[in-house]
Amino acid sequence: MKPDEAAFETAICDWLVTHGGYDACTLGNAQGQPTHFDPVRGIDTAELFAFIGATQADEWAKIVGLHGDPDVAQAKFLDRLAAELDKRGTIDVLRRGVHEYPATIRLLYPRPATGLTPEVVADYEANRVTVTRQLPYQAGSTATLDLGLFVNGLLVATAELKNPLTGQDVRHAKAQYRKDRDPANRALSKRAVVHFAVDPELVFMTTQLAGEATRFLPFNLGRDKGAGNPANPHGHRTSYLWERVWQRDAWLDLLARFVHVEKDSLGAKVPGRVVFPRFHQWDAVLALEAAAKAEGAGHRYLVQHSAGSGKSNTIAWLAHRLSNLHDHDDRKVFDKVVVITDRVVLDRQLQETIGSFEHAQGVVERIDAGSRQLADALAGEQARIVITTLQKFGFVLDKVADLPERSYAVIVDEAHSSQTGEAAKELRRVLGAPDPDRDPDTDRGDDPDLDL
Repeated sequence: MKPDEAAFETAICDWLVTHGGYDACTLGNAQGQPTHFDPVRGIDTAELFAFIGATQADEWAKIVGLHGDPDVAQAKFLDRLAAELDKRGTIDVLRRGVHEYPATIRLLYPRPATGLTPEVVADYEANRVTVTRQLPYQAGSTATLDLGLFVNGLLVATAELKNPLTGQDVRHAKAQYRKDRDPANRALSKRAVVHFAVDPELVFMTTQLAGEATRFLPFNLGRDKGAGNPANPHGHRTSYLWERVWQRDAWLDLLARFVHVEKDSLGAKVPGRVVFPRFHQWDAVLALEAAAKAEGAGHRYLVQHSAGSGKSNTIAWLAHRLSNLHDHDDRKVFDKVVVITDRVVLDRQLQETIGSFEHAQGVVERIDAGSRQLADALAGEQARIVITTLQKFGFVLDKVADLPERSYAVIVDEAHSSQTGEAAKELRRVLGAPDPDRDPDTDRGDDPDLDL
């Protein structure tokens, strides 16, 4: 590896361990020396069992007791885990764990919505997030990946780094993934959720390697209302990637509450169709969530999305997060989230995207059976997210007169066309606005905003 590239790689890893909350940075080795990463199964076995031992000793003791030998128990569990990763994918295994009779082993403890239960907070803190340099990802080969990011021993991301001082840049990193990385490799195709091509100026990412057909999307901040990244007086233009996105808490949150696998028309998960947020989506959702957490209900915000930039997913992520949001005193900020579109036929993509994040029955209520259903959803306790059209609100006023006092987060799709006129007044009246006849557009004299 050329010295300038090694320095770039080392600087990123050092920052993640020193400032980013990572538990360790290890150096892989493809020259026949021992390494913690098992390229056949695609698992960092040392980190996996360190995590299990620290968090689930009692459950693990059940498995060892069944087999009578710790080494046999480990081998059996590794085979089971590898099979489940192949079948269900890394994200599902992280979120739902693996059942190995007579125990169920969790692979990730998500960050709790509140800090009221110390035991739950301690479990979250016990997650092990690590990075491996020069990861030997292919059995029987000396090939390595510049970086592998792991959560509790599971490979979740890879990165190829390039430094223009060596005559290469992000284009060469993308070419390396397309030409030199076997898309059928277990670690690359059935373990890592996302792959990053990185240089000091730009970042691109993909969730599916397909040889020459691999499609990379930009993962940049934007510069002067265009592509690229702004100058960074404190370091590389792309330092936001490891300082913000890969930072331990942000990275665990992203894996637990952003990434999802698309489903087909029958509700089955589509292998390889992983949805990973673009930077602008991730940043917008977190900014709105932070504002609502700090300021509470009753404020107004605007999100501007260009065509084809993933508006439906941004709305879905925002709705999901606001429905679970607590303030700094651990009090729930919103009782319900109402997502409104001005289209007569509900946007099916929007509905399915929101539904993919919530597995509990009834948490997401899709209003497709008339105004009575909308009234019941608003008055009921179970549905936290209600998806409807603006037109239905004019018919439910007499049905919700006895609504309990609540705080609503109202997310309006196509805000410019949805917040004015009689239908918008009915919306404000149903949800208890103090002055429902007030038009936010004409009274404020500025752009209509997306309501929270």
